[in-house]
Amino acid sequence: MSGRRLLEIASNSVASAMAAQAGGADRIELFDNLAQGGTTPSRGSVAVARDGLRIPLFVLIRPRPGDFHYDAQEADIMLRDIESCRQLGCDGVVIGALEADGAVDVPLCRELVAAAGPLGITFHRAFDAARDLPAAMEQIIGLGCHRILSSGGAASAMAGSPMLRQLATQAAGRIRLMAGAGLDAANIADVATQSGCDELHASAKSVRLSAMRHRNPSLIGLENDWVQSGVEQVGALRRALDLTG
Repeated sequence: MSGRRLLEIASNSVASAMAAQAGGADRIELFDNLAQGGTTPSRGSVAVARDGLRIPLFVLIRPRPGDFHYDAQEADIMLRDIESCRQLGCDGVVIGALEADGAVDVPLCRELVAAAGPLGITFHRAFDAARDLPAAMEQIIGLGCHRILSSGGAASAMAGSPMLRQLATQAAGRIRLMAGAGLDAANIADVATQSGCDELHASAKSVRLSAMRHRNPSLIGLENDWVQSGVEQVGALRRALDLTG
């Protein structure tokens, strides 16, 4: 393909989102709890990110870590979080839910899509946990989602590139496929080429060193360094993609 590929950065904090913007990201997915696969960030985090970002802001709607099969209480939480995102002026939300048998939970997802109204909608990697990816994609297209974030059902987008290409062919322009999982500056261009995806999703992780001079040795794991997106890491991803555009 030709043209500039879109780079979305998975941002686990407002600081990550700002670093991603400075590094050349095209869009932010904001969430919390990176180590657990991501959950919905606080309203305060979303509000501060919206105030500081000039690029589109999508927010992950996921009430807990674990599987993607939700009960009525969890559905209520997601609907309220989507309403909050609309009130705060977000550009989109990232949703997904499955039935216990691995099919897309169409009734619940239809409620989530309706709640989002004019917002952009990405179906997240619940898709990769579905029983039948081609069938799940048809269900998601029917819901009116705009894109699917996927590794092609594999542990990484590199490994899942053949499936992503197959799904893109099946989609035939009806929905966008965004490749994500395990992407870095060394492989993102290859994944873009092999999968045929023109949207790529990466976290661009770097270690943020704590400024604490005093640390209680009994609290190791509570007082320590942490991970967030880095300006240099995002810039390297952007340059690698631009070389293939």
